[in-house]
Amino acid sequence: EVQLQASGGGLVQAGGSLRLSCAASGFTFDDYAIGWFRQAPGKEREGVSCISSSAGSTFYADSVKDRFTISRDNAKNTVYLQMNNLKPEDTAVYYCNAYIRPTTRDIFADYWGQGTLVTVSS
Repeated sequence: EVQLQASGGGLVQAGGSLRLSCAASGFTFDDYAIGWFRQAPGKEREGVSCISSSAGSTFYADSVKDRFTISRDNAKNTVYLQMNNLKPEDTAVYYCNAYIRPTTRDIFADYWGQGTLVTVSS
């Protein structure tokens, strides 16, 4: 069974930092890119960052560039999102995502973690 467990959210003041973790299981982790998305109250889910399978390539939304850093530890099947200089507009539920096929018998599909809430106070 594919599982993506996001953790590390919390309440922080503007300018503070948090590190989110996404622990994955149920598929060959180092074969796939992993992404972080977020959804603020009343808004659509948006892409934040993603990292390639080997960590050779990363992507950041303009709104978080130079503040957030994505990384992964393939030995631990975990992706991290280091968030610095947080702003109130970063307040959202953060989800990790993998577009994978768990086995060669499966089709590719999106898998989502349960989300972790980040609240940034002004």
